[in-house]
Amino acid sequence: MSLRIRSDTSNWNALLFLALAAFWGTSFVAIEAGLEHFPPVLFAGIRYAIAGALILGYAVVTTDRWYPRDRPEWLSVVVVGVFIIAAYHALLYLGEMHVSGAVAAVVVSLAPVLTAVAAASILGQSLDNVAAGGFLLGVVGVVVVADPNPANLLSTNLLGIVLVLLSAASFAVGAVLTEPLRTTLPAESMQAWAMLVGAAVLFAGSLARGESPAAIEWTTTAVVSLTYLTLVSGVVGFLIYFALHERVGATEINLVGYLEPVVAVVAGWALLGHLVSTTTLVGFLAIFAGFALVKRDTIRARVLGETSAPATGHGYDAD
Repeated sequence: MSLRIRSDTSNWNALLFLALAAFWGTSFVAIEAGLEHFPPVLFAGIRYAIAGALILGYAVVTTDRWYPRDRPEWLSVVVVGVFIIAAYHALLYLGEMHVSGAVAAVVVSLAPVLTAVAAASILGQSLDNVAAGGFLLGVVGVVVVADPNPANLLSTNLLGIVLVLLSAASFAVGAVLTEPLRTTLPAESMQAWAMLVGAAVLFAGSLARGESPAAIEWTTTAVVSLTYLTLVSGVVGFLIYFALHERVGATEINLVGYLEPVVAVVAGWALLGHLVSTTTLVGFLAIFAGFALVKRDTIRARVLGETSAPATGHGYDAD
Protein backbone atom coordinates (compact mmCIF):
# COMPACT_ATOMS: atom_id res chain seq x y z
CA MET A 1 0.00 0.00 0.00
CA SER A 2 2.78 2.42 0.89
CA LEU A 3 4.59 1.70 -2.40
CA ARG A 4 1.46 2.49 -4.33
CA ILE A 5 0.99 5.73 -2.43
CA ARG A 6 4.58 6.72 -3.16
CA SER A 7 4.06 5.85 -6.83
CA ASP A 8 0.86 7.87 -7.04
CA THR A 9 2.53 10.78 -5.30
CA SER A 10 5.50 10.58 -7.63
CA ASN A 11 3.20 10.56 -10.67
CA TRP A 12 1.29 13.54 -9.33
CA ASN A 13 4.51 15.43 -8.69
CA ALA A 14 5.66 14.65 -12.24
CA LEU A 15 2.43 16.03 -13.68
CA LEU A 16 2.76 19.19 -11.61
CA PHE A 17 6.39 19.51 -12.68
CA LEU A 18 5.47 19.23 -16.37
CA ALA A 19 2.60 21.69 -15.95
CA LEU A 20 4.90 24.21 -14.28
CA ALA A 21 7.51 23.83 -17.03
CA ALA A 22 4.79 24.33 -19.63
CA PHE A 23 3.35 27.42 -17.95
CA TRP A 24 6.71 29.06 -17.30
CA GLY A 25 8.23 28.00 -20.63
CA THR A 26 5.37 29.47 -22.63
CA SER A 27 5.61 32.68 -20.59
CA PHE A 28 8.73 33.65 -22.57
CA VAL A 29 6.70 33.43 -25.77
CA ALA A 30 3.76 35.28 -24.21
CA ILE A 31 6.14 38.08 -23.20
CA GLU A 32 7.50 38.24 -26.75
CA ALA A 33 3.98 38.51 -28.17
CA GLY A 34 2.85 41.08 -25.62
CA LEU A 35 5.85 43.34 -26.18
CA GLU A 36 4.40 44.20 -29.58
CA HIS A 37 1.66 46.08 -27.74
CA PHE A 38 3.05 47.16 -24.34
CA PRO A 39 5.98 49.32 -23.22
CA PRO A 40 8.29 46.67 -21.72
CA VAL A 41 8.81 47.78 -18.10
CA LEU A 42 5.21 48.92 -17.73
CA PHE A 43 4.11 45.54 -19.10
CA ALA A 44 6.03 43.74 -16.36
CA GLY A 45 4.71 46.14 -13.71
CA ILE A 46 1.07 45.60 -14.64
CA ARG A 47 1.57 41.83 -14.67
CA TYR A 48 3.03 41.67 -11.18
CA ALA A 49 0.72 44.26 -9.63
CA ILE A 50 -2.28 42.11 -10.58
CA ALA A 51 -0.62 38.79 -9.77
CA GLY A 52 0.65 40.09 -6.42
CA ALA A 53 -2.80 41.31 -5.43
CA LEU A 54 -4.39 37.97 -6.34
CA ILE A 55 -1.81 35.88 -4.50
CA LEU A 56 -2.07 38.17 -1.48
CA GLY A 57 -5.82 37.52 -1.45
CA TYR A 58 -5.08 33.80 -1.61
CA ALA A 59 -2.61 34.15 1.28
CA VAL A 60 -5.18 36.00 3.40
CA VAL A 61 -7.64 33.11 3.00
CA THR A 62 -5.29 30.13 3.22
CA THR A 63 -2.34 31.02 5.49
CA ASP A 64 -2.01 31.80 9.17
CA ARG A 65 -0.18 35.07 8.47
CA TRP A 66 -0.44 37.19 5.35
CA TYR A 67 1.83 40.14 6.21
CA PRO A 68 5.47 40.68 7.26
CA ARG A 69 5.76 41.70 10.89
CA ASP A 70 9.43 42.48 11.56
CA ARG A 71 12.49 43.99 9.94
CA PRO A 72 14.05 40.73 8.62
CA GLU A 73 10.79 39.75 6.93
CA TRP A 74 10.36 43.16 5.31
CA LEU A 75 14.02 43.13 4.26
CA SER A 76 13.56 39.74 2.65
CA VAL A 77 10.45 40.98 0.83
CA VAL A 78 12.32 44.03 -0.46
CA VAL A 79 15.33 41.98 -1.64
CA VAL A 80 13.11 39.56 -3.54
CA GLY A 81 10.94 42.37 -4.88
CA VAL A 82 13.86 44.46 -6.13
CA PHE A 83 16.22 41.80 -7.49
CA ILE A 84 14.04 38.80 -8.41
CA ILE A 85 10.84 40.55 -9.46
CA ALA A 86 11.75 44.09 -10.60
CA ALA A 87 15.33 44.00 -11.92
CA TYR A 88 15.08 40.48 -13.31
CA HIS A 89 11.88 41.12 -15.23
CA ALA A 90 12.73 44.64 -16.36
CA LEU A 91 15.96 43.38 -17.93
CA LEU A 92 14.26 40.26 -19.31
CA TYR A 93 11.47 42.23 -20.98
CA LEU A 94 13.93 44.77 -22.38
CA GLY A 95 16.08 41.91 -23.64
CA GLU A 96 13.14 40.20 -25.33
CA MET A 97 12.65 43.30 -27.43
CA HIS A 98 15.79 42.14 -29.29
CA VAL A 99 15.79 38.33 -29.03
CA SER A 100 13.11 35.66 -29.21
CA GLY A 101 11.48 34.15 -26.15
CA ALA A 102 13.18 30.82 -26.87
CA VAL A 103 16.65 32.38 -26.90
CA ALA A 104 15.84 34.31 -23.73
CA ALA A 105 14.74 31.08 -22.03
CA VAL A 106 18.04 29.42 -22.95
CA VAL A 107 20.10 32.28 -21.50
CA VAL A 108 17.96 32.46 -18.35
CA SER A 109 18.61 28.75 -17.77
CA LEU A 110 22.09 29.81 -16.64
CA ALA A 111 20.53 31.35 -13.49
CA PRO A 112 21.04 28.30 -11.19
CA VAL A 113 24.71 28.18 -12.16
CA LEU A 114 25.10 31.91 -11.54
CA THR A 115 23.37 31.43 -8.18
CA ALA A 116 25.99 28.90 -7.09
CA VAL A 117 28.80 31.25 -8.14
CA ALA A 118 27.15 34.21 -6.41
CA ALA A 119 26.78 32.13 -3.24
CA ALA A 120 30.51 31.38 -3.34
CA SER A 121 31.34 35.05 -3.81
CA ILE A 122 28.85 36.63 -1.40
CA LEU A 123 28.33 33.98 1.27
CA GLY A 124 31.73 32.32 1.08
CA GLN A 125 30.26 28.95 0.16
CA SER A 126 32.63 26.46 -1.45
CA LEU A 127 33.00 26.18 -5.21
CA ASP A 128 35.49 23.47 -6.16
CA ASN A 129 37.35 23.11 -9.43
CA VAL A 130 34.69 20.92 -11.03
CA ALA A 131 31.93 23.39 -10.13
CA ALA A 132 34.08 26.26 -11.41
CA GLY A 133 34.48 24.32 -14.63
CA GLY A 134 30.70 23.94 -14.77
CA PHE A 135 30.30 27.69 -14.43
CA LEU A 136 32.77 28.29 -17.25
CA LEU A 137 30.97 25.73 -19.39
CA GLY A 138 27.70 27.57 -18.78
CA VAL A 139 29.30 30.86 -19.78
CA VAL A 140 30.63 29.20 -22.93
CA GLY A 141 27.07 28.10 -23.66
CA VAL A 142 25.84 31.70 -23.48
CA VAL A 143 28.70 32.81 -25.74
CA VAL A 144 27.72 30.13 -28.25
CA VAL A 145 24.12 31.37 -28.17
CA ALA A 146 25.30 34.96 -28.67
CA ASP A 147 27.51 33.84 -31.59
CA PRO A 148 29.73 36.94 -31.37
CA ASN A 149 31.80 37.97 -34.35
CA PRO A 150 33.04 41.31 -35.70
CA ALA A 151 29.95 41.58 -37.86
CA ASN A 152 27.43 41.44 -34.99
CA LEU A 153 29.27 42.89 -31.99
CA LEU A 154 26.97 45.92 -32.08
CA SER A 155 23.85 44.05 -33.15
CA THR A 156 20.55 44.31 -31.32
CA ASN A 157 20.58 40.52 -30.96
CA LEU A 158 23.77 40.68 -28.90
CA LEU A 159 22.34 43.56 -26.85
CA GLY A 160 19.27 41.45 -26.09
CA ILE A 161 21.37 38.51 -24.93
CA VAL A 162 23.45 40.77 -22.68
CA LEU A 163 20.30 42.23 -21.12
CA VAL A 164 18.83 38.77 -20.52
CA LEU A 165 22.14 37.58 -19.06
CA LEU A 166 22.11 40.56 -16.69
CA SER A 167 18.55 39.63 -15.72
CA ALA A 168 19.72 36.12 -14.81
CA ALA A 169 22.59 37.63 -12.80
CA SER A 170 20.16 39.88 -10.92
CA PHE A 171 18.03 36.84 -10.14
CA ALA A 172 21.08 34.97 -8.84
CA VAL A 173 22.21 37.84 -6.60
CA GLY A 174 18.72 38.25 -5.18
CA ALA A 175 18.44 34.51 -4.52
CA VAL A 176 21.73 34.50 -2.61
CA LEU A 177 20.93 37.63 -0.61
CA THR A 178 17.74 36.00 0.69
CA GLU A 179 19.65 33.01 2.09
CA PRO A 180 20.61 34.71 5.40
CA LEU A 181 17.10 36.17 5.65
CA ARG A 182 15.14 32.97 6.22
CA THR A 183 11.85 33.83 7.92
CA THR A 184 8.67 32.12 9.07
CA LEU A 185 6.50 34.18 6.75
CA PRO A 186 4.46 31.76 4.58
CA ALA A 187 5.76 31.44 1.02
CA GLU A 188 2.49 32.67 -0.47
CA SER A 189 2.58 35.82 1.65
CA MET A 190 6.25 36.40 0.91
CA GLN A 191 5.74 36.03 -2.83
CA ALA A 192 2.66 38.27 -2.87
CA TRP A 193 4.37 41.15 -1.06
CA ALA A 194 7.53 40.72 -3.15
CA MET A 195 5.44 40.96 -6.32
CA LEU A 196 3.75 44.13 -5.08
CA VAL A 197 7.07 45.71 -4.09
CA GLY A 198 8.56 44.63 -7.40
CA ALA A 199 5.58 46.07 -9.29
CA ALA A 200 6.06 49.43 -7.53
CA VAL A 201 9.74 49.46 -8.55
CA LEU A 202 8.81 48.50 -12.10
CA PHE A 203 6.27 51.32 -12.32
CA ALA A 204 8.93 53.76 -11.08
CA GLY A 205 11.36 52.43 -13.70
CA SER A 206 8.72 52.69 -16.40
CA LEU A 207 8.09 56.31 -15.46
CA ALA A 208 11.82 57.03 -15.47
CA ARG A 209 12.07 55.57 -19.00
CA GLY A 210 9.25 57.81 -20.19
CA GLU A 211 6.85 54.96 -20.85
CA SER A 212 3.18 55.90 -21.00
CA PRO A 213 0.00 53.85 -20.49
CA ALA A 214 -1.31 55.64 -23.57
CA ALA A 215 1.20 53.66 -25.63
CA ILE A 216 -0.55 50.37 -24.80
CA GLU A 217 -2.43 48.88 -27.73
CA TRP A 218 -5.33 46.92 -26.24
CA THR A 219 -5.55 44.32 -28.98
CA THR A 220 -6.75 40.76 -28.51
CA THR A 221 -3.14 39.57 -28.47
CA ALA A 222 -2.29 42.12 -25.77
CA VAL A 223 -5.19 41.06 -23.54
CA VAL A 224 -4.51 37.34 -24.01
CA SER A 225 -0.79 37.79 -23.32
CA LEU A 226 -1.33 39.83 -20.16
CA THR A 227 -4.06 37.50 -18.90
CA TYR A 228 -1.94 34.41 -19.52
CA LEU A 229 1.16 35.87 -17.86
CA THR A 230 -0.82 37.13 -14.87
CA LEU A 231 -3.21 34.26 -14.18
CA VAL A 232 -1.66 31.13 -15.68
CA SER A 233 2.10 31.70 -15.59
CA GLY A 234 1.83 34.00 -12.58
CA VAL A 235 -0.85 32.95 -10.10
CA VAL A 236 -1.40 29.30 -11.09
CA GLY A 237 2.28 28.76 -11.85
CA PHE A 238 3.43 30.03 -8.49
CA LEU A 239 0.78 28.05 -6.61
CA ILE A 240 2.06 24.90 -8.34
CA TYR A 241 5.58 25.99 -7.49
CA PHE A 242 4.74 26.36 -3.79
CA ALA A 243 3.23 22.86 -3.74
CA LEU A 244 6.21 21.30 -5.53
CA HIS A 245 8.77 23.13 -3.43
CA GLU A 246 7.20 21.63 -0.32
CA ARG A 247 6.97 18.15 -1.87
CA VAL A 248 10.32 17.72 -3.67
CA GLY A 249 12.64 20.54 -2.59
CA ALA A 250 14.65 23.22 -4.34
CA THR A 251 17.03 21.05 -6.38
CA GLU A 252 14.28 19.39 -8.40
CA ILE A 253 12.53 22.74 -8.83
CA ASN A 254 15.71 24.13 -10.39
CA LEU A 255 15.38 21.49 -13.10
CA VAL A 256 12.20 23.20 -14.31
CA GLY A 257 14.47 25.85 -15.77
CA TYR A 258 15.89 23.26 -18.16
CA LEU A 259 12.52 22.21 -19.52
CA GLU A 260 11.42 25.83 -20.00
CA PRO A 261 13.66 26.43 -23.05
CA VAL A 262 12.34 23.25 -24.67
CA VAL A 263 8.77 24.41 -24.13
CA ALA A 264 9.66 27.92 -25.31
CA VAL A 265 11.21 26.58 -28.52
CA VAL A 266 8.13 24.46 -29.33
CA ALA A 267 5.69 27.26 -28.41
CA GLY A 268 7.68 29.85 -30.34
CA TRP A 269 7.59 27.64 -33.42
CA ALA A 270 3.90 26.72 -33.07
CA LEU A 271 2.58 30.20 -32.22
CA LEU A 272 5.02 32.62 -33.81
CA GLY A 273 6.73 30.53 -36.46
CA HIS A 274 10.18 30.97 -34.90
CA LEU A 275 12.93 28.41 -35.25
CA VAL A 276 16.07 28.39 -33.13
CA SER A 277 19.51 27.94 -34.63
CA THR A 278 21.81 25.01 -34.12
CA THR A 279 24.16 27.24 -32.13
CA THR A 280 21.34 28.04 -29.69
CA LEU A 281 20.68 24.35 -29.12
CA VAL A 282 24.39 23.64 -28.63
CA GLY A 283 24.63 26.55 -26.21
CA PHE A 284 21.69 25.22 -24.21
CA LEU A 285 23.32 21.79 -23.92
CA ALA A 286 26.51 23.43 -22.66
CA ILE A 287 24.56 25.41 -20.04
CA PHE A 288 22.75 22.29 -18.89
CA ALA A 289 26.03 20.38 -18.65
CA GLY A 290 27.44 23.24 -16.58
CA PHE A 291 24.49 23.00 -14.20
CA ALA A 292 25.02 19.24 -13.88
CA LEU A 293 28.64 19.80 -12.90
CA VAL A 294 27.86 22.57 -10.39
CA LYS A 295 25.06 20.56 -8.74
CA ARG A 296 26.56 17.09 -9.23
CA ASP A 297 26.69 16.17 -5.52
CA THR A 298 23.10 17.16 -4.87
CA ILE A 299 21.86 15.48 -8.05
CA ARG A 300 23.76 12.29 -7.20
CA ALA A 301 22.28 12.28 -3.70
CA ARG A 302 18.77 12.75 -5.04
CA VAL A 303 19.19 10.01 -7.65
CA LEU A 304 20.48 7.61 -5.01
CA GLY A 305 17.61 8.51 -2.72
CA GLU A 306 19.72 10.00 0.04
CA THR A 307 17.79 12.33 2.32
CA SER A 308 20.85 14.16 3.54
CA ALA A 309 21.59 15.90 0.27
CA PRO A 310 22.89 19.39 0.79
CA ALA A 311 20.24 22.03 0.59
CA THR A 312 20.45 24.03 -2.57
CA GLY A 313 18.33 26.57 -4.30
CA HIS A 314 16.66 29.65 -3.09
CA GLY A 315 12.93 29.12 -3.07
CA TYR A 316 12.39 30.96 -6.36
CA ASP A 317 12.72 30.20 -10.02
CA ALA A 318 12.96 32.28 -13.14
CA ASP A 319 9.95 32.42 -15.38
